[in-house]
Amino acid sequence: MAITDWPADDRPREKLLSKGAAALSDAELVAIFLRTGVTGKSAVDLAREVVAQFGSLSALCSADQKTFCAMHGLGVAKYVQLQAVLEMAQRALGEQLKAGVALTTPQAVRDYLRLRLQNRAREVFIAVFLDARHCVLAVEELFAGTLMQTSVYPREVVKAALKHNAAAVIFAHNHPSGLAQPSNADELLTATLKRALALVEVKVLDHFVVGADSVMSFNERGIL
Repeated sequence: MAITDWPADDRPREKLLSKGAAALSDAELVAIFLRTGVTGKSAVDLAREVVAQFGSLSALCSADQKTFCAMHGLGVAKYVQLQAVLEMAQRALGEQLKAGVALTTPQAVRDYLRLRLQNRAREVFIAVFLDARHCVLAVEELFAGTLMQTSVYPREVVKAALKHNAAAVIFAHNHPSGLAQPSNADELLTATLKRALALVEVKVLDHFVVGADSVMSFNERGIL
């Protein structure tokens, strides 16, 4: 049965309009993104197969071009479209972050960092520089490394903070392995950065570790 023959409330587009995007299943959201199915399969049928094949929306969104395009029904055009959607979402969250006060919008900070870092294949270290009112001055990717680690140099972090005339900073890095758990090296680095920045009167407010499915806050864990 074609989707157009379904009851209106069961059609993904109509369901989204009447109940909101949050009411849709992963497959229904993917079906709207795909727009069309393939011979013998509706967009929803294909979407269910896509979600099952990749295992999660996160895995689908983080797939490289070769892996994404290898599945029947997907292709370069859909891959490009998905990358554009992800970039739009990241920029929109970045605009929200810069327009607000970071400490009063912790979920916006988490969402932005997760979207920016979660799907990176290599470990990346970024800093969110804030003014005295804790409004965002700049977000800068300071260091990038290998699959397992990156080298962070306190002197360069201090230089970046001074360049932006920052009063405070939030750090974040990803764990491509998937676990949002800080290592001993992460804790040691954070303590070192905190001491170095204190010398130029810049306060470290938090350090987030972004994993495959979650974001861990040093501040919330009481280890900052």
